Amino acid sequence: MRIYLITFLFIVFITFTTKAQQTLSGKVTAAKTQQPLIGATISVPGTSTGTTTDSRGAFTLTLPSTTDTIVVSILGYQTKYINPDTLVNNSLISLDTDFRALQEVVITGYATNRPLQQTAASVGLLTPRELERYNTTSLVPALNTLPGVRMEERATASYRLSIRGSSLRAPFGVRNVKMYLNDVPLVEANGTLPLNLLDAGTIGKIEVLKGPAGSVYGAGTGGTVRLETIRPRAGESALEIGSMVGSYGLKRYTATATTASETSGFLVRYAKQELDGYRQQSAMDRDAVLLTGQFYPSDKQTFTFHTYFSDLYYQLPGALTREQYESNPRAARQVNIDQKASLKLQGINIGLAHQYQFNEHWRNNTSLFGVFSFLNNPFTTDYERNANQAFGGRTQTTYSTLVAERLLRFTVGGEFQHSFVNSRHYQNRVGEPGKLNFDDEVAADQGFVFAQAEADLPGNFILTLGSSLNFLQYDLTRVSSADTTSNYRNRRSFNPQFSPRLGLLKVISPQLSAHGSISAGFSPPTDAEIRPSDGSFNTQLQAERGLNYEVGLRGNALKQKLVFDLVGFWFKLNETIVSRTNAAGIVVFDNAGATRQQGIEAALSYAFIQDSRKPISFLKVWSTYAYSHFRFREYRQNDSDYSGNKLTGTPPHVWLAGLDLESKPGFYLNATTNYTNKIPLNDANSVYADSYFLLGARGGIRRSLGLKWQTEIYGGIDNALDKTYSLGNDLNGFGSRYFQAAPGRNYYVGLQIKYLIRK
Repeated sequence: MRIYLITFLFIVFITFTTKAQQTLSGKVTAAKTQQPLIGATISVPGTSTGTTTDSRGAFTLTLPSTTDTIVVSILGYQTKYINPDTLVNNSLISLDTDFRALQEVVITGYATNRPLQQTAASVGLLTPRELERYNTTSLVPALNTLPGVRMEERATASYRLSIRGSSLRAPFGVRNVKMYLNDVPLVEANGTLPLNLLDAGTIGKIEVLKGPAGSVYGAGTGGTVRLETIRPRAGESALEIGSMVGSYGLKRYTATATTASETSGFLVRYAKQELDGYRQQSAMDRDAVLLTGQFYPSDKQTFTFHTYFSDLYYQLPGALTREQYESNPRAARQVNIDQKASLKLQGINIGLAHQYQFNEHWRNNTSLFGVFSFLNNPFTTDYERNANQAFGGRTQTTYSTLVAERLLRFTVGGEFQHSFVNSRHYQNRVGEPGKLNFDDEVAADQGFVFAQAEADLPGNFILTLGSSLNFLQYDLTRVSSADTTSNYRNRRSFNPQFSPRLGLLKVISPQLSAHGSISAGFSPPTDAEIRPSDGSFNTQLQAERGLNYEVGLRGNALKQKLVFDLVGFWFKLNETIVSRTNAAGIVVFDNAGATRQQGIEAALSYAFIQDSRKPISFLKVWSTYAYSHFRFREYRQNDSDYSGNKLTGTPPHVWLAGLDLESKPGFYLNATTNYTNKIPLNDANSVYADSYFLLGARGGIRRSLGLKWQTEIYGGIDNALDKTYSLGNDLNGFGSRYFQAAPGRNYYVGLQIKYLIRK
């Protein structure tokens, strides 16, 4: 009898112990869309036990013995209380929308995975709905809807991107802004960003983090842009083709194949785009191939990869004087035609990322990347041929826990990149390389380590505190001078820079939050600025350093029909890098003292109708506005004092407004207006580009034909009022050549056909 009693007690003990160590795993999704909810909290009331969902909406949680209820919650959705005994592992938990709270897309920047209303920063967001409002030949119109963001196209496929006036003064692509493609750094080895290699149709989501984001992304006083490529939908296999034709010889073709299951997904897309160009000497031709995929070998692991190849050619028409521009804006500069000025760029970007959820507390994200490109650039003054390569990686580890039922999260990590450029400059002999002027090899090592803490505080406050330590070194070797001088090697190192960030957010109500932040950042000069085309080594050029103060208010009202976001900032930048043109017409660079950049950014929208059951299922009007009071604080150039002048290249006022309409039968219409104030084109503020008002629209119909076929027919008009304006300007242009005319009124029509193999 005693043996039976002991056995019985042993069985009871084992049962109790098993229950005490119960581990629950599952996935949290939105009930309406079945999309995963990232950052949802799963907690046990009255204890410190809890976790958050990862990028797949998945979680794993070890429960204490007395647990009879778990709480699943996330802002914008109704909280659910569940008895864990009713769940099994890999359970699907669906949350209904809470119409009293702000419906938000989760922001993955700043490593927080929080809804926008809980993000203590100014963030611009473009989802597929916003990106598909425009002609998919370019990201320019979509990015320009974000207040404080300005993208310019100086020539066909030659882009510049500015966040709060950060980089319009740089003539080479994007500067002072960090950019990531699927969490992999997107950068050329010479320090500039090849936006022109990207096909706009392959981008599915864009997050723009405005202002210094050094606590997570290192160097960059302007901000950070996070791009995500389109991805296959879970459980769907499909084939899709598209075709578009338009004004000025536009031809565009796409072909896409996708397949996806619960454990993997693959997408391959080919895009071909040709354009004769609005101006003389402005044709372009681009082929782009994207291969991307995801693997989910277990509930704890996610592998993602992408390979992006682009072959781009475009001609350079050159800037015009005001007289030439007003006489014939479609003309090109004659020397550009004579010298066959153009750019041919072939590049491949490869990225591999791995996420591992060790348990409910620990998670690691690690990515590796490689960039390889070849450049041929006959220009008016020389012929440049480059071979570029870069490789590196990024890793971050996050620890999350609950303290007194409040979330506490710590993140540490680092990013490193090594790059090498072999740059050869020749005389340009009518589009062919002539005599070698110089042959350079440039190696660069750069990186940073970072740490960030985030805590939910009493009173519905959220505190973020982070910092990074950044380093950069250039090794410059003029190979062509090795046999004539011993001083053919140069090294430029920048002292490690500390960039802190402090953010505080107050959730005033489910419909309203306020935030403030103080952040510091720095931007070192690029290879193109240290080694300009005149053949010199500008090793005295200093890194820019900035400090940003920011406050904001965002929320909604009238049952979420009215949504608003208001931000004010004050940014002080020291050692500002500006460009000037020397007597030979070659662009060189100087540190120009300091600037003071103050501004207000606002976004407002009102949804009159948002009901899929009605004939007009969606009707919304929206508007964005940016006021930029940007001035040189201290700026002397030779005998001229430009202190107090307006910052070159930045319009004081930019206002956009739009209307979006969708109907139950599938018809849709998107209309947009854009007013941009006059822009100072030189540091002396003696020359301005005229203000302009643009009107554009896109409309079409999307229909399903049976269960397998989906079609879309669309058409659009840009610059409907046929305004003459200069979108890409040559700042401080040599010979008073400032103006790069944008296309006049132009049209396009297109067709998309999709066949569902499996759904």
